[in-house]
Amino acid sequence: MQARPSQQEILLPVKFNVILITLALAFVLNLLPWFGVGRILRPDFVALVLLYWCIHQPRKIGFFGAWMLGLLMDVVDASLFGQHALAYSFLAYAAIVMHRRVQNFALVAQIIYAVLVLFSAELIMLMVRLLGGASLPGWDYFSGILTAAALWPLLGAMLKIPRRTRAELEPT
Repeated sequence: MQARPSQQEILLPVKFNVILITLALAFVLNLLPWFGVGRILRPDFVALVLLYWCIHQPRKIGFFGAWMLGLLMDVVDASLFGQHALAYSFLAYAAIVMHRRVQNFALVAQIIYAVLVLFSAELIMLMVRLLGGASLPGWDYFSGILTAAALWPLLGAMLKIPRRTRAELEPT
């Protein structure tokens, strides 16, 4: 991901299968058992990848896809039914509404936007948990968002590869 899109980069539309594979990989990363510091710093990989695809391919994955992913995450995570669905739907809305602007932001501004949206989604899930009777979590509840901010440039570079033309991928 460049610091600022200086020249217009022509990217191919991504196939829906690529989106499904990346979301499935993010889903698996969410389900892996994390221990120690990794558990504290683990971001919500599904939310991170969903945010990327809603910004860059809003017509291929939208509110319904985000809602279905959220329900699936609720079932697998054994959390309050609908909390991930509500948070992911908000995340998709925030990404789709601003998708044209965010694509033209500098990298630092994109990271800030991603952090704000991911923080809001985590806050929605926290409010739903608290309304469901859960206790207030510790200070490290939001620490995964900082890891997500660090992963945003890497994620952007990796998920841009299937969208590049063959001429761009060949060494010069």
